[in-house]
Amino acid sequence: MTFCIYLTHPQVQIDPEVPVPDWGLSEIGRQRAEAAVQLPWAASIRHVISSAERKAIETGEIFARAFGLPVTPIEVLHENDRSATGFLPPDEFEQVADQFFAHPGQSVRGWETAQGAQERIVSGISARLADIEETEPVLFTGHGGVGTLLKCHLMNVPISRSHDQSGGGGCWYRFQKSDLLQQTATDLSWERLSTE
Repeated sequence: MTFCIYLTHPQVQIDPEVPVPDWGLSEIGRQRAEAAVQLPWAASIRHVISSAERKAIETGEIFARAFGLPVTPIEVLHENDRSATGFLPPDEFEQVADQFFAHPGQSVRGWETAQGAQERIVSGISARLADIEETEPVLFTGHGGVGTLLKCHLMNVPISRSHDQSGGGGCWYRFQKSDLLQQTATDLSWERLSTE
């Protein structure tokens, strides 16, 4: 059975003058991404699939380089669309993100709805896994928001920020391909990459 890892990009180089999808990893983000190659499941991975956003691609590339694997960017795996507001200061962003999760069927300040983003990420990952052999483990590198929405789907629980990663990016969880259809995953705790 194919196991999958969903890994969120670690710290990024924030630049209000650059569109958020074009932000790259910061130096500490790169160091933390490198820590993923030491995790127990790392050497088993046969496919690295990323969101098409720069920070997710860079996270995937750092991992893939260690094992001689290619990275396949998939546009549909992007973070929830926040282009209506663009960059928001951290405190304001957190307030809007709280509303995004609390009202999943509503667009908050023009953002993509949580329900829409969840349907997109589940559909995108399901379509990609349909083309992969059952015995080939997959690493997905992406984003915290849609990663949380995917996690809620896998566990068959209502969308809630209570299932979000804590302490920012650079976190991962493991799931089975069958969880996408059966929605019976029970232990999807976020694990953090090393901060050393």
